[in-house]
Amino acid sequence: MTVGHGDDIHAVGGSVRHIPVLLGEVLEALAPAQGDIIIDGTFGAGGYTKAILATGASVVAIDRDPDAIAAGRDLEAQSGGRLRLVQAPFSTLDEHVESADGVVLDIGVSSMQLDQAERGFSFRFDGPLDMRMAQAGLSAADVVNSFKPGDLARIFGFLGEERHAGRIARMIEARREKKPFERTLELADAIETHIGRAPKDKIHPATRVFQALRIYVNDELGELAKALFAAERALKPGGRLVVVTFHSLEDRIVKRFIADRADVATGSRHLPEAHARTATFRKAGGGVTADDAEVAANPRARSARLRAAIRTEARARAGDFSIFGLRKLPGIDRPGER
Repeated sequence: MTVGHGDDIHAVGGSVRHIPVLLGEVLEALAPAQGDIIIDGTFGAGGYTKAILATGASVVAIDRDPDAIAAGRDLEAQSGGRLRLVQAPFSTLDEHVESADGVVLDIGVSSMQLDQAERGFSFRFDGPLDMRMAQAGLSAADVVNSFKPGDLARIFGFLGEERHAGRIARMIEARREKKPFERTLELADAIETHIGRAPKDKIHPATRVFQALRIYVNDELGELAKALFAAERALKPGGRLVVVTFHSLEDRIVKRFIADRADVATGSRHLPEAHARTATFRKAGGGVTADDAEVAANPRARSARLRAAIRTEARARAGDFSIFGLRKLPGIDRPGER
């Protein structure tokens, strides 16, 4: 199951049973059938994959988290050859399937990751300040302890929409000079002490900072943008793209991609041939959200939004990241940003 990003229970995370979000709506939009090849670009705990396999379709399931791949091996063995697990970033999905009937992406952190204190995604449990989905590369502790306060403020402000970004960044700079931040509760408690928390506050003061760090460390927005271009290359004509997001920044990327790929306007009546382009996708409905019954059964579904599109026969276009308006963030080379 994936969870959202916008409130305390989402960012902190508790132990919950696996409930795939918008499962019925995903299957309706994806329309898998026997013999189809579907790419589940965000395998996680396998909720979507299991439902797709039940339709008779085959699945290539991708996840960069080695723990998720290891946990799915039994399902793979029981699938009769209809499931292939791949440990890789989902931005590379077109490298693993040349022609797919559908691609589904569920853009969120899984409950398995949140529930493991040693992964450092949650501050409900004390653990190392890590947050790396692939369990390799730059960690959240590296960011917190080495980035300039101005860079931290940009990360917290843009990716976390944290209104106290500057204050928190300056506090971190002062505190880390005495002792580097190593544990999740160290950072969460320091933020709460510095910012304060009113009794009426529904979310913990550290929630948005943890969200921003996780998105930054895993380059989640850049990966999503690249995955959309990869899906365009991998889908056959009539193939369906289905994306579930939990955050406004993610939904904006998906919405802009579909709008751009479905737009055939020339942009100039004077030079129609130079500016003409063919739509590579056809929009399939608007943004779909969970109904009251699902939200009541699974509160983490309340921030989920599904968007879908159907591939046309046009050739895939070159990836142009300018359509997303992604900001240039500090520290590491992120080709998906400008």
